[in-house]
Amino acid sequence: MAMKFFNSIGKVAIGSRIRLLGEKFSEDAQEIYELYGLQFNPKWFSLFILLSEGEKTVTELAESIGISHVAISKTLKELTSAGLVKKKSNKEDKRSRKISLSDKGNSFLKDIQLQCRDVEKVVEEISSQAKYDLWKALEEWEYLLEEKSFLERVKQTKKERETSQVQIVKYDPQYKKAFRDLNIQWITNFFEMEEADFRALDNPEAYILQNGGEIFVALFQNEAVGVCALLKRNDEIYPFELAKMAVSQKIRGKGIGYLLGQSVIEEAKRKGATNLYLESNTILGPAIKLYQKLGFKKVVGLNTPYKRCNIQMELEIS
Repeated sequence: MAMKFFNSIGKVAIGSRIRLLGEKFSEDAQEIYELYGLQFNPKWFSLFILLSEGEKTVTELAESIGISHVAISKTLKELTSAGLVKKKSNKEDKRSRKISLSDKGNSFLKDIQLQCRDVEKVVEEISSQAKYDLWKALEEWEYLLEEKSFLERVKQTKKERETSQVQIVKYDPQYKKAFRDLNIQWITNFFEMEEADFRALDNPEAYILQNGGEIFVALFQNEAVGVCALLKRNDEIYPFELAKMAVSQKIRGKGIGYLLGQSVIEEAKRKGATNLYLESNTILGPAIKLYQKLGFKKVVGLNTPYKRCNIQMELEIS
Protein backbone atom coordinates (compact mmCIF):
# COMPACT_ATOMS: atom_id res chain seq x y z
CA MET A 1 0.00 0.00 0.00
CA ALA A 2 2.80 2.42 0.88
CA MET A 3 4.49 1.93 -2.50
CA LYS A 4 1.20 2.54 -4.30
CA PHE A 5 0.69 5.75 -2.32
CA PHE A 6 4.19 7.09 -3.07
CA ASN A 7 3.86 6.20 -6.74
CA SER A 8 0.60 8.13 -6.87
CA ILE A 9 2.02 11.37 -5.44
CA GLY A 10 5.36 11.15 -7.23
CA LYS A 11 8.93 12.16 -6.49
CA VAL A 12 7.90 15.17 -4.42
CA ALA A 13 7.60 12.72 -1.50
CA ILE A 14 11.22 11.54 -1.74
CA GLY A 15 11.99 12.69 1.81
CA SER A 16 9.02 10.82 3.27
CA ARG A 17 9.84 7.71 1.30
CA ILE A 18 13.49 7.67 2.40
CA ARG A 19 12.43 8.29 5.99
CA LEU A 20 9.96 5.39 5.84
CA LEU A 21 12.66 3.11 4.41
CA GLY A 22 15.01 4.22 7.17
CA GLU A 23 12.38 3.49 9.80
CA LYS A 24 11.96 -0.02 8.41
CA PHE A 25 15.70 -0.61 8.66
CA SER A 26 15.74 0.77 12.21
CA GLU A 27 12.88 -1.45 13.33
CA ASP A 28 14.56 -4.53 11.89
CA ALA A 29 17.95 -3.46 13.26
CA GLN A 30 16.66 -3.49 16.84
CA GLU A 31 15.32 -7.02 16.43
CA ILE A 32 18.54 -8.12 14.70
CA TYR A 33 20.61 -7.00 17.69
CA GLU A 34 18.24 -8.92 19.96
CA LEU A 35 18.54 -11.93 17.62
CA TYR A 36 22.27 -11.95 18.35
CA GLY A 37 21.72 -11.35 22.06
CA LEU A 38 23.12 -7.82 21.92
CA GLN A 39 21.78 -4.99 24.09
CA PHE A 40 22.47 -2.20 21.64
CA ASN A 41 20.61 0.83 20.29
CA PRO A 42 20.83 1.06 16.45
CA LYS A 43 21.44 4.81 16.60
CA TRP A 44 24.73 4.16 18.46
CA PHE A 45 26.21 2.16 15.57
CA SER A 46 28.03 4.87 13.57
CA LEU A 47 29.72 6.40 16.60
CA PHE A 48 30.60 3.01 18.07
CA ILE A 49 32.24 1.78 14.85
CA LEU A 50 34.08 5.08 14.40
CA LEU A 51 35.46 4.82 17.92
CA SER A 52 36.59 1.27 17.22
CA GLU A 53 39.18 2.82 14.89
CA GLY A 54 40.76 4.72 17.78
CA GLU A 55 40.17 7.58 20.20
CA LYS A 56 38.50 10.76 18.92
CA THR A 57 37.34 14.14 20.16
CA VAL A 58 33.71 15.25 19.88
CA THR A 59 34.73 17.62 17.07
CA GLU A 60 36.44 14.84 15.13
CA LEU A 61 33.39 12.61 15.53
CA ALA A 62 31.02 15.36 14.39
CA GLU A 63 33.13 16.13 11.32
CA SER A 64 33.47 12.46 10.39
CA ILE A 65 29.75 11.68 10.58
CA GLY A 66 28.40 15.09 9.61
CA ILE A 67 26.06 15.70 12.55
CA SER A 68 25.99 18.34 15.27
CA HIS A 69 28.09 18.42 18.43
CA VAL A 70 24.87 18.35 20.44
CA ALA A 71 23.69 15.12 18.80
CA ILE A 72 27.15 13.56 19.23
CA SER A 73 27.28 14.50 22.92
CA LYS A 74 23.82 13.07 23.54
CA THR A 75 24.70 9.73 21.93
CA LEU A 76 28.05 9.60 23.76
CA LYS A 77 26.24 10.12 27.04
CA GLU A 78 24.07 7.08 26.29
CA LEU A 79 27.09 5.00 25.25
CA THR A 80 28.91 6.04 28.42
CA SER A 81 25.91 5.07 30.55
CA ALA A 82 25.93 1.68 28.84
CA GLY A 83 29.60 1.35 29.77
CA LEU A 84 30.76 1.05 26.15
CA VAL A 85 32.91 4.20 25.93
CA LYS A 86 35.19 6.16 28.20
CA LYS A 87 36.60 9.69 28.27
CA LYS A 88 40.00 11.04 29.22
CA SER A 89 41.67 14.45 29.26
CA ASN A 90 43.14 15.70 26.00
CA LYS A 91 46.75 16.76 26.64
CA GLU A 92 46.82 18.84 23.45
CA ASP A 93 43.62 20.74 24.30
CA LYS A 94 42.45 20.97 27.91
CA ARG A 95 39.02 22.17 26.76
CA SER A 96 38.21 18.86 25.04
CA ARG A 97 38.37 15.19 25.91
CA LYS A 98 39.42 12.12 24.01
CA ILE A 99 36.74 9.45 23.71
CA SER A 100 37.47 5.78 23.12
CA LEU A 101 35.89 2.36 23.60
CA SER A 102 36.02 1.00 27.13
CA ASP A 103 37.14 -2.56 27.91
CA LYS A 104 33.48 -3.53 27.78
CA GLY A 105 33.16 -1.75 24.43
CA ASN A 106 36.14 -3.58 22.97
CA SER A 107 34.72 -6.88 24.17
CA PHE A 108 31.33 -5.98 22.73
CA LEU A 109 33.01 -5.08 19.41
CA LYS A 110 33.95 -8.74 18.87
CA ASP A 111 30.30 -9.78 19.31
CA ILE A 112 28.92 -7.07 17.01
CA GLN A 113 31.44 -7.83 14.24
CA LEU A 114 29.85 -11.27 13.73
CA GLN A 115 26.45 -9.68 13.31
CA CYS A 116 27.95 -7.07 10.95
CA ARG A 117 29.36 -9.74 8.64
CA ASP A 118 25.95 -11.41 8.37
CA VAL A 119 24.21 -8.08 7.74
CA GLU A 120 26.73 -7.10 5.06
CA LYS A 121 26.18 -10.42 3.32
CA VAL A 122 22.41 -9.78 3.26
CA VAL A 123 22.92 -6.26 1.86
CA GLU A 124 25.11 -7.66 -0.91
CA GLU A 125 22.49 -10.32 -1.63
CA ILE A 126 19.72 -7.72 -1.96
CA SER A 127 21.99 -5.58 -4.16
CA SER A 128 22.61 -8.51 -6.49
CA GLN A 129 18.86 -9.03 -6.82
CA ALA A 130 18.08 -5.36 -7.44
CA LYS A 131 18.30 -3.65 -10.81
CA TYR A 132 19.91 -0.52 -9.33
CA ASP A 133 22.74 -0.31 -6.82
CA LEU A 134 21.29 1.65 -3.89
CA TRP A 135 24.67 2.13 -2.22
CA LYS A 136 26.19 3.78 -5.29
CA ALA A 137 23.07 5.86 -5.80
CA LEU A 138 23.30 7.11 -2.21
CA GLU A 139 26.93 8.08 -2.76
CA GLU A 140 25.95 10.06 -5.86
CA TRP A 141 23.05 11.80 -4.13
CA GLU A 142 25.17 12.65 -1.08
CA TYR A 143 27.88 14.11 -3.33
CA LEU A 144 25.39 16.20 -5.32
CA LEU A 145 23.62 17.47 -2.19
CA GLU A 146 26.98 18.37 -0.68
CA GLU A 147 27.63 20.56 -3.75
CA LYS A 148 24.23 22.22 -3.42
CA SER A 149 21.68 21.37 -0.74
CA PHE A 150 18.12 20.27 -1.45
CA LEU A 151 16.90 23.53 0.10
CA GLU A 152 19.16 25.65 -2.12
CA ARG A 153 17.96 23.78 -5.20
CA VAL A 154 14.30 24.32 -4.31
CA LYS A 155 14.96 28.04 -3.66
CA GLN A 156 16.61 28.35 -7.08
CA THR A 157 13.77 26.52 -8.84
CA LYS A 158 11.18 28.70 -7.08
CA LYS A 159 13.04 31.84 -8.10
CA GLU A 160 13.36 30.68 -11.71
CA ARG A 161 9.65 29.88 -11.91
CA GLU A 162 8.63 33.23 -10.42
CA THR A 163 11.15 35.12 -12.55
CA SER A 164 9.68 33.51 -15.67
CA GLN A 165 6.34 35.08 -14.71
CA VAL A 166 7.83 38.59 -14.69
CA GLN A 167 7.12 40.70 -17.76
CA ILE A 168 9.20 43.76 -18.63
CA VAL A 169 7.29 46.47 -20.54
CA LYS A 170 8.02 50.03 -21.58
CA TYR A 171 6.49 52.98 -19.79
CA ASP A 172 2.83 53.83 -20.18
CA PRO A 173 0.98 56.67 -18.39
CA GLN A 174 -0.89 54.06 -16.33
CA TYR A 175 2.43 53.24 -14.61
CA LYS A 176 3.26 56.85 -13.65
CA LYS A 177 2.05 56.42 -10.06
CA ALA A 178 3.91 53.12 -9.64
CA PHE A 179 7.12 54.71 -10.98
CA ARG A 180 6.82 57.50 -8.44
CA ASP A 181 5.63 55.44 -5.47
CA LEU A 182 8.21 52.64 -5.82
CA ASN A 183 11.07 55.14 -6.01
CA ILE A 184 9.85 57.24 -3.10
CA GLN A 185 9.46 54.06 -1.06
CA TRP A 186 13.07 52.97 -1.36
CA ILE A 187 14.57 56.47 -1.22
CA THR A 188 12.79 57.45 2.01
CA ASN A 189 13.56 54.05 3.50
CA PHE A 190 17.30 54.91 3.47
CA PHE A 191 17.67 58.61 2.65
CA GLU A 192 15.55 61.69 1.97
CA MET A 193 14.02 62.97 -1.21
CA GLU A 194 16.10 65.55 -3.11
CA GLU A 195 15.28 68.14 -5.76
CA ALA A 196 16.56 65.92 -8.60
CA ASP A 197 14.25 63.13 -7.41
CA PHE A 198 11.15 65.30 -7.61
CA ARG A 199 12.06 66.52 -11.11
CA ALA A 200 12.30 62.97 -12.41
CA LEU A 201 9.38 61.44 -10.52
CA ASP A 202 6.81 64.22 -10.79
CA ASN A 203 7.08 64.50 -14.56
CA PRO A 204 8.85 61.45 -16.02
CA GLU A 205 7.47 62.08 -19.49
CA ALA A 206 9.23 65.43 -19.84
CA TYR A 207 12.31 64.72 -17.73
CA ILE A 208 13.10 61.26 -19.09
CA LEU A 209 11.10 60.20 -22.15
CA GLN A 210 10.99 63.45 -24.13
CA ASN A 211 14.68 63.96 -23.40
CA GLY A 212 15.61 60.75 -25.26
CA GLY A 213 15.45 58.31 -22.39
CA GLU A 214 13.24 55.34 -21.58
CA ILE A 215 11.47 53.80 -18.58
CA PHE A 216 10.92 50.08 -18.05
CA VAL A 217 8.32 48.53 -15.79
CA ALA A 218 8.35 45.01 -14.33
CA LEU A 219 4.92 43.37 -14.08
CA PHE A 220 4.24 40.39 -11.84
CA GLN A 221 0.73 38.99 -11.95
CA ASN A 222 -0.30 42.19 -13.81
CA GLU A 223 0.98 44.43 -10.99
CA ALA A 224 3.79 46.96 -11.47
CA VAL A 225 6.41 45.77 -8.97
CA GLY A 226 9.62 47.27 -10.33
CA VAL A 227 10.84 50.20 -12.43
CA CYS A 228 14.08 51.46 -13.94
CA ALA A 229 14.99 54.34 -16.24
CA LEU A 230 17.55 55.03 -18.94
CA LEU A 231 18.43 58.72 -18.67
CA LYS A 232 19.87 60.77 -21.55
CA ARG A 233 22.66 62.93 -20.09
CA ASN A 234 24.32 66.07 -21.44
CA ASP A 235 27.73 64.51 -20.98
CA GLU A 236 30.24 63.51 -23.66
CA ILE A 237 31.86 60.77 -21.58
CA TYR A 238 28.66 59.21 -20.21
CA PRO A 239 25.71 60.18 -22.44
CA PHE A 240 23.40 57.60 -20.82
CA GLU A 241 22.67 56.69 -17.19
CA LEU A 242 20.88 53.80 -15.52
CA ALA A 243 18.72 55.44 -12.85
CA LYS A 244 15.63 55.27 -10.70
CA MET A 245 15.69 51.50 -10.24
CA ALA A 246 13.23 50.41 -7.56
CA VAL A 247 11.61 47.08 -6.75
CA SER A 248 8.70 46.52 -4.39
CA GLN A 249 9.85 45.21 -0.99
CA LYS A 250 7.14 42.54 -1.01
CA ILE A 251 8.37 40.99 -4.25
CA ARG A 252 12.17 40.99 -3.97
CA GLY A 253 14.29 37.90 -4.54
CA LYS A 254 12.82 37.07 -7.95
CA GLY A 255 15.58 38.55 -10.11
CA ILE A 256 13.43 41.55 -11.10
CA GLY A 257 16.23 44.07 -10.64
CA TYR A 258 18.48 42.05 -12.92
CA LEU A 259 15.81 41.84 -15.63
CA LEU A 260 15.21 45.58 -15.44
CA GLY A 261 18.95 46.27 -15.60
CA GLN A 262 19.34 44.06 -18.65
CA SER A 263 16.46 45.85 -20.38
CA VAL A 264 18.07 49.24 -19.76
CA ILE A 265 21.44 47.99 -21.02
CA GLU A 266 19.87 46.60 -24.20
CA GLU A 267 18.04 49.89 -24.79
CA ALA A 268 21.26 51.86 -24.30
CA LYS A 269 22.98 49.56 -26.80
CA ARG A 270 20.14 50.05 -29.26
CA LYS A 271 20.58 53.81 -28.95
CA GLY A 272 24.26 53.43 -29.84
CA ALA A 273 25.77 53.83 -26.37
CA THR A 274 29.25 52.42 -25.78
CA ASN A 275 29.03 52.81 -22.00
CA LEU A 276 26.50 53.29 -19.25
CA TYR A 277 26.80 55.26 -16.01
CA LEU A 278 25.05 55.01 -12.62
CA GLU A 279 25.15 56.53 -9.14
CA SER A 280 24.39 54.76 -5.86
CA ASN A 281 25.36 54.44 -2.21
CA THR A 282 27.48 51.70 -0.66
CA ILE A 283 24.98 51.08 2.16
CA LEU A 284 22.77 49.52 -0.51
CA GLY A 285 24.73 46.25 -0.49
CA PRO A 286 22.30 44.13 -2.58
CA ALA A 287 22.02 46.90 -5.18
CA ILE A 288 25.81 47.21 -5.52
CA LYS A 289 26.09 43.44 -5.96
CA LEU A 290 23.38 43.59 -8.64
CA TYR A 291 25.23 46.28 -10.55
CA GLN A 292 28.45 44.29 -10.33
CA LYS A 293 26.59 41.23 -11.63
CA LEU A 294 25.39 43.33 -14.57
CA GLY A 295 29.03 44.23 -15.26
CA PHE A 296 29.36 47.71 -13.71
CA LYS A 297 32.69 48.81 -12.20
CA LYS A 298 33.54 51.69 -9.89
CA VAL A 299 34.68 55.04 -11.34
CA VAL A 300 35.55 58.34 -9.61
CA GLY A 301 35.67 62.08 -10.12
CA LEU A 302 32.26 62.97 -11.57
CA ASN A 303 29.90 65.66 -10.34
CA THR A 304 26.54 64.51 -8.98
CA PRO A 305 23.31 66.32 -8.04
CA TYR A 306 22.64 63.84 -5.21
CA LYS A 307 23.89 64.21 -1.63
CA ARG A 308 23.36 60.49 -1.04
CA CYS A 309 25.68 59.40 -3.84
CA ASN A 310 29.02 58.01 -2.63
CA ILE A 311 29.78 55.59 -5.44
CA GLN A 312 29.70 55.95 -9.23
CA MET A 313 29.91 53.04 -11.61
CA GLU A 314 30.42 52.42 -15.32
CA LEU A 315 29.54 49.62 -17.70
CA GLU A 316 31.40 49.31 -20.98
CA ILE A 317 28.94 48.09 -23.59
CA SER A 318 30.38 45.77 -26.21
